[in-house]
Amino acid sequence: MLRKVALLVAPGVAPFEFGVVCEVFGIDRTREGAPPFDFTVVTAHPGPIRTSLGFDITVEHGLEAAEDADLIAVVANMTSVANSIDEASLDLLRRAEARGAWVLSLCTGAFVLAEAGLLDGRRSTTHWDHSARLATQFPLTEVDPNVLYIEDRGVITGAGTAAGIDACLHLVRREHGQAAANVIARRMVVPPHRDGGQAQYIPYPVPTRASDSLAAVTDWMLENLAEELPVELLAQKAHMSERTFARRFRAELGATPAAWLNRQRLLRAQHLLEHGDDGLERVAQESGFGSASVMRHHFVKVLHTTPNDYRRTFGRSLPSAEERMRELAG
Repeated sequence: MLRKVALLVAPGVAPFEFGVVCEVFGIDRTREGAPPFDFTVVTAHPGPIRTSLGFDITVEHGLEAAEDADLIAVVANMTSVANSIDEASLDLLRRAEARGAWVLSLCTGAFVLAEAGLLDGRRSTTHWDHSARLATQFPLTEVDPNVLYIEDRGVITGAGTAAGIDACLHLVRREHGQAAANVIARRMVVPPHRDGGQAQYIPYPVPTRASDSLAAVTDWMLENLAEELPVELLAQKAHMSERTFARRFRAELGATPAAWLNRQRLLRAQHLLEHGDDGLERVAQESGFGSASVMRHHFVKVLHTTPNDYRRTFGRSLPSAEERMRELAG
């Protein structure tokens, strides 16, 4: 279970990505129902660390504080693109991976993981502007510049800037369930989930939400997940041709209607498995998969687990903030 988190920094650290990891794992949100994390920032040489924007942060803990961490995160670092990071930090990452701890990079932090050899034979991603360089410099990793994040056998690489939030929440969801990720996302005022396979960028401006015409359709889709929702019907609801609807949907929401719908059904199924005790066939029907076998296929494909295993892991829902307040009040 993910409990102890160490954020590894070096000179040149990018403040935004540094803040992302601190925000997700470093703030105590247990009163709202989030899991507790033992969070520490570490560096090879404790003291003032110069950021990429020219101001310093003070790091008190050395690398020894991360030796038993369940997760070591490495964020964007201009040094990691141009030069080598210190060997002690690389050794720390190698030992962490070898003992089965999670290792996570955001943006150009992927260069650090690659230099440590942790991306050899693994798929990876980084900011699209640096992906070609990562692939050229480290040919043993398969770089995908078109996704938000990739998880490959205990190593997670996130793309640029805001995609780091998605990568961190993905890990929280994997270790503590959807409810825990929702609590943190709600406090951060961000979407609780974006698929790792969603494009980093698309050839159209992305609004903060779908346009009114598509928002009405997506709201209706969420209200009717248990029904069959062919593109023909959705296009009619949007008063568009099927081709126009499919093109607009992908441009605005970053996925095809079918992919978006399957993801929403999976999220609904996860919620039902976490918070209820209905049988798998009932859960499959209510979430729109139709049958337990179809639902199982999607769980294995996307979450790499079965619905039964997911329920066993996350079936005990986290208490609400009100329940925790009543408990504290005695």
